[in-house]
Amino acid sequence: MTTGTITPEGAASAVQTARAGDDFLVFGALRASINRIDERLLHLLAERAKVATDIGLAKRMTDRPIHDAAREAEHADRLCTVGEALGLAPQVVRDLYQVLARQGFSNQLEAPVAASVTTTPPDSESFRLARIEPGRSPTVVQVGEAQIGAGLFEVIGGPCAVESEQQIHNAADHARAAGVRILRGGAFKPRTSPYDFQGHGMQGLRWLAEAAHSRGMAVVTEVLNPADAEQVAEHAELLQIGARNMQNAPLLRACARTGRAILLKRGPAATIREWLCAAEYILLEGNGQVILCERGLRTFERETRNTLDLSSVAALRHLTHLPVIVDPSHAAGRDELIRPLCRAAHAVGADGIIVEMHPCREEARCDKRQALSPGQLRSITSDVQLVRVRRDE
Repeated sequence: MTTGTITPEGAASAVQTARAGDDFLVFGALRASINRIDERLLHLLAERAKVATDIGLAKRMTDRPIHDAAREAEHADRLCTVGEALGLAPQVVRDLYQVLARQGFSNQLEAPVAASVTTTPPDSESFRLARIEPGRSPTVVQVGEAQIGAGLFEVIGGPCAVESEQQIHNAADHARAAGVRILRGGAFKPRTSPYDFQGHGMQGLRWLAEAAHSRGMAVVTEVLNPADAEQVAEHAELLQIGARNMQNAPLLRACARTGRAILLKRGPAATIREWLCAAEYILLEGNGQVILCERGLRTFERETRNTLDLSSVAALRHLTHLPVIVDPSHAAGRDELIRPLCRAAHAVGADGIIVEMHPCREEARCDKRQALSPGQLRSITSDVQLVRVRRDE
């Protein structure tokens, strides 16, 4: 029998292994506790929804108003007081209650009894795959955890450009904390002036993908060159075709052939039907995962960067089965206008928004004036994120 000698290095390694095993057990137990709490919360939320439905029925039977703003405000204040005593920030409690109140209010409303009649739009042969038709279901585009067009309002956010590895990781932290599930960021930047920052190219895209994927988010980024489409698709779940390239047929086809979902922005001087014809190029390649993005038109107005055409969202509901989101950042060009435009996008029936947020916007190398702060992004997501999309027929 051979007896080995235990060296100091071996003893230290054994201790580290034991500690690692203990850490694994501790974290596993804590995660299991969190999971059980989450499941109990879901049961409570389902119970609350049933009670809210019963309340709505009782109110309608007694001809009482469904919404009582004064009672809700008083109840929210009381919950904030209770939450503060439990160690919870009042704003967190208020934000959670607002989500619950909106859901409860929705449960109290009577379901509509009459369905709208779908008809094929006239003169639509030029976009026959994109057009709406009787029996054709609305398209839902899966991007990571998010489903664009499934009925929940989605917020896509991140910086205009990937400026450094540290910057995009900081931005990803703030975006994820705000509830963002798709991180945006430009690796290839088509700037008006050739002397402006053009992005870090594939290196920037790798930074973006690492920042997003390590935090459970999907990636959306712009493709400029048809030759780059396949390589970009290896890192991004959603390929963006920018406004300048809306009618770039070779780029449309190249991106479509990757099989990735496509975000197609409206050109600054394009009609709605020209926009749908551009989407048709993608659909003809067999890729049905197309999201349309309204980002404003070039007009004579100088108070905003572009004029946001929210009427296009309403018009598209009668023309196409494709989901539609709105880019208020490029439309407004000013951060203080973006939050109300996000609310307006939700009210008119958009499926979501894409906004720019920089972790330190004073240092932004691209579109500094329209970049949101992390706090502004959180305010927007608390307003509209994951709320049911309003589609008034």
